[in-house]
Amino acid sequence: MNDKSIVGRRANVLGVHSIDHFALDVPDLEEARRFYSLFGLDVRDRDGAIELYTRGNAHRWGIITQGGTTRKLRYVSFGVYADEIDAFAAHLDGCGVTKIDAPAGAEDNGIWFYGFDGLPINVRAADKATPAEKSQFSFVSAQPGKSGAILNSQAPKVYPRRLSHFAIFTTDVNAAIDYYEKTLGLRLSDKSEPAVAFLHGVHGSDHHLLALVMSDRRGMHHNSWDVGSVMEVGLGGATMARAGYGPNWGLGQHVLGANYFYYVRDPWGSFSEYSADIDFIPHDVDWPSANHAPEDSMFLWGPDPFPEFIQNTEVAEADQS
Repeated sequence: MNDKSIVGRRANVLGVHSIDHFALDVPDLEEARRFYSLFGLDVRDRDGAIELYTRGNAHRWGIITQGGTTRKLRYVSFGVYADEIDAFAAHLDGCGVTKIDAPAGAEDNGIWFYGFDGLPINVRAADKATPAEKSQFSFVSAQPGKSGAILNSQAPKVYPRRLSHFAIFTTDVNAAIDYYEKTLGLRLSDKSEPAVAFLHGVHGSDHHLLALVMSDRRGMHHNSWDVGSVMEVGLGGATMARAGYGPNWGLGQHVLGANYFYYVRDPWGSFSEYSADIDFIPHDVDWPSANHAPEDSMFLWGPDPFPEFIQNTEVAEADQS
């Protein structure tokens, strides 16, 4: 039965509701296991790959395989409501996308096509992984006469709750905005021409599901993970830095999206972000998108990012679009 009355669903609008998962190739699977496990993710083995989960959540957020001498973004998979998959297939045909077979080793369910810059994209029927409301955020302050000290020897482990968003490099930010609005039904939240843009889902999502970062080729810039406090953002970042990962960027607060952040550089030159209190765009809100000056687009406070923060370390390959 087609159910158009799901809570948080925008009626009569065709659009993806979530990033279902992302897939990466890395040179060393054990190195990836160490990194993502220390980051706080639930890393599981399956069929010679590792899969990324968050603690207590049954949803699979990422698939990591071993291959090649450098990291490679293999594809990004988006979820749609099951009763819309046929309509989405017809919609994509109308958009003139280039359909493809599933990449080697990937699940062949859903619709596969080349996205902007030739990035393989999958659209599949899936449960909504993006929340229907803003994630809970807390700040704990000690009462007068009470100690708020947390001993390093007793510091809690940080466990991200879910994937918040995914950021990809693209050769033309404005053209990529148009492409993903047309094909996936994403909507522009904010941008700063020509360098960056943020797109959200029409059925309610964080300020951005997908971020676009200018480069001379495609690739992954970062994956972002939701936590519940500034303390968790800082503590997670400190844990990774003390383990030798870096250079990193944080702690700080973004302007667009307004989330608190700490970016940890992974062994391959891309990033995983701890993120807290990002803006949320409900399904029934038409967000007033705008083009912002560079000084009003990156961060409100925090350390300056190091020069390599926006460097695309993914190896270029021939455009397949």
